[in-house]
Amino acid sequence: MNEEAQAPSAVEMPASRGRLAWLHEGARVLAFRLPRWEGLDAKPATVAVLLLAGYLIAMVVPRVLLGGSVRFLWQGLLSGWMGTAVVAWLCWLAARSGAKAERADAVSTANLFAVLLGASLALGLGVGIVLLGLRAVLGPGSEWPTALSWTAWLAPLAWNWLAQLTLLCRVAGPGLPRLVLALFLFVPPLVSGWLAPVHFWWPEPPAVEEAEAEVAEIGLPLTDESIGQQARLFDAAMRAVSPPRRGRVNVYALTYAPNASEDVFMRESAVVARTMRERFGADGHLMELVANRATSDTLPWATPANLRGAIARMAAVMDRDRDVLFLHLTSHGGRDGRLANDTWPLKTEPVTPELLKRWLDEAGVRWRVVSVSACYSGSWIAPLAGDGTLVMTAADAEHTSYGCGKRSELTFFGRAMYEEALRKTWSFTEAHAWARRVIDTREKEAGKSDGYSNPQISEGSAIRPVLERLAEERRAR
Repeated sequence: MNEEAQAPSAVEMPASRGRLAWLHEGARVLAFRLPRWEGLDAKPATVAVLLLAGYLIAMVVPRVLLGGSVRFLWQGLLSGWMGTAVVAWLCWLAARSGAKAERADAVSTANLFAVLLGASLALGLGVGIVLLGLRAVLGPGSEWPTALSWTAWLAPLAWNWLAQLTLLCRVAGPGLPRLVLALFLFVPPLVSGWLAPVHFWWPEPPAVEEAEAEVAEIGLPLTDESIGQQARLFDAAMRAVSPPRRGRVNVYALTYAPNASEDVFMRESAVVARTMRERFGADGHLMELVANRATSDTLPWATPANLRGAIARMAAVMDRDRDVLFLHLTSHGGRDGRLANDTWPLKTEPVTPELLKRWLDEAGVRWRVVSVSACYSGSWIAPLAGDGTLVMTAADAEHTSYGCGKRSELTFFGRAMYEEALRKTWSFTEAHAWARRVIDTREKEAGKSDGYSNPQISEGSAIRPVLERLAEERRAR
C-alpha cells in the first residue's frame, strides 16, 4: 500500500503487447506490485476475452471438483455481472480522479479494468491448479473437511479483494476517491461471492434405473402377511391412545414420515417421539406413522388414510378444550406444498397443508402445534396458521432445508429442534429461535450453496397462553 507510484520506465517497450501480457501484469498486481502500463492497450475484444476466460475457469474447475453426474445450470451465465459492473465503475472513478490530480502515471479506465481482469484470471488459474491437485489427493470437493472448503473459497476472495484495493488506491487521486473505493469495493465479493455466487453445476440424482432398483430394495413389503400385520398394528396403536390426565395440559403427539426410500426420516420420527415422551409426558398419547421396511413389523405405515384416522382418534380421546395435538411431518418437500411420499409399491397421494387443515378441522382439534421438516416447508405456514395453531417449519417457501440425504443421520432441523433445543426448554418458540441460529451456522459450515434455509414459525394469539401454561406445568415437575 505504501509503494510509491512510479513514472513510466524509460526502457522502450513494444508499441502493443500481446494478450498474455494482461496475465503477466495481473500477476504483478496479485504480488502487490504496480503493473507496467507501457505497451498495454485494452481493446473491447481484449476485455471480452479476459471476461470469457474467467467464466471458463469458473465452469471447468468446479466441474472437475464435483465429479460424478452433474447438471449444467445455464443461469450461472447470468450471475456475477453486477460485481463486474461495480469493479468497472470503480476503475473509472480511480482513473478519472488520478487524471484530475494530474498524476504522471495516470492510466485509462479500460487498461485498469483489463489489468484487474487479468489479475482475477491469473488467480483463478493458480487456485484452480491447487484445487485440482487436492482433488486428486482427497477426492471430490464434497468430501473435503469443512475448514478446507471454507479456506479454498475465502482465501482467494480476500486476496483478490486486497490486491484490487491496493492497485485502485495507487491509481486514484488522494482523499475522497480512495475512501469511496474502499467502501464500494466490498460490493463485488459480497454479491458475487455470497449473495449471488456463480454456480454452473448441480449434482444429478442417480439414474432412473438405479433409483428404481434402489426403491425396489427398500420399498414397503406389500404382501398378504404385511397387510395383515399393518392392520393389526394400526388398530393396536389406535386403541393404545389413552384418555387425558386430569388437571393438566396433555400433549397428544403424532409423527408422520411417509418416505420409505431414506432412513433419515424414520430416525427423525423416533427422535421426535422420544422427545415428546420424555419432555412432554406423551406416553399413552403418542402414535408414530412411519413408511419404512425396517419398521413394517412394529409401526403403522405413514399413509394419508392412517394420518387422517390417527388425527380423528386423538381428537375423540383428548380434552379438546385444554389439550394440545402435536404433529411432526418429515419428508422431502416441493415448492407446490406437497409433502413427498414414497410408499412403493403401495400407491398413496402426497399430503398438502390444505388437506391437513381440513382433517384437523373435521376432527375438531382446537389447539394445534404443527412441525414440518421438509424443503420449501414455509409454504405450509399460511394455510395452517390460525389463532389456535403454532406452525414451525424447517425452511421458508423459497429454500431447501438441509440434512435429508441418504447419508444423513438426522435433518439439521430435526437435530437442532428436537434432539437439542427442546432438551433445554419447554417453549416451542424459544426452541425454534435457538434452532434457527444453530442451523444457520451449521449450514454455512457444511457449505450449503443455495442459501440459508430460513426456518419459519407462526404462533396464534389464542394458543400462546395454552403453550405457556404447558411449559409452566412441565417446568414444575
